[in-house]
Amino acid sequence: MLGAILIVVLVLMLIGVLPTWGHSRSWGYIPSGSVGLILLILLVLVVTGRL
Repeated sequence: MLGAILIVVLVLMLIGVLPTWGHSRSWGYIPSGSVGLILLILLVLVVTGRL
């Protein structure tokens, strides 16, 4: 249950930091890359059964 909630929150964060939105247009791809990296790490932890 907790893993599913974390994935949903991270996907929403990834959508929120895309540079197509007005508030994040000048940020570039660094925030979305960071959130993508966190999502990848959590996905690996879920698959290996450590989360």
